[in-house]
Amino acid sequence: MGTIDVHEFISLDGVVEEPSWTADYGFPEAMGEAIGKLCDQAILLGRNTYEMFYPAWSARGHDAESGGAFFNGAPKHVVTSTLDGPLEWENSTVLGPYAPERIRALKESVDGGIYVSGSVALVRALLADGLVDTLNLFVFPVVLGSGLTLFAEGQRVPLRLIESEPYGNGVVRMTYGPAT
Repeated sequence: MGTIDVHEFISLDGVVEEPSWTADYGFPEAMGEAIGKLCDQAILLGRNTYEMFYPAWSARGHDAESGGAFFNGAPKHVVTSTLDGPLEWENSTVLGPYAPERIRALKESVDGGIYVSGSVALVRALLADGLVDTLNLFVFPVVLGSGLTLFAEGQRVPLRLIESEPYGNGVVRMTYGPAT
């Protein structure tokens, strides 16, 4: 059975929206290695993130150094109620609207990790349904003051810290798992 491994760039005040603000901090090799460890078997995306990732990643080809080999070669499963197949990005399929049983079936169909990045509405639902195995928050040392936050108001998600790793640019990766 596979695992669902979420990766998010997040500000100190919880903002994950349009992470172009992260560019000011650079991207140390150790951060890339940590993200690379999450890129294992498959990719799970919400529609909005799929529509942002497709043009960005498909243009990179299958170069291993840039991450293109994983992002273009891996099976991609898109949770959406508005798109239908076939999708343009290679190895992409429509999983359909969010349904916990579909996600559980996907987890059972793979042997490795299922990578999730961005996809805030999807991640919120996965967390609420107890389907996230690791939540990898790359916390940037900035308060943005406004923007879409990872957790909805009133959403309670008990977690336990599994690991943390600081980087020279001030970012700290905190990896959480379910509290139980």
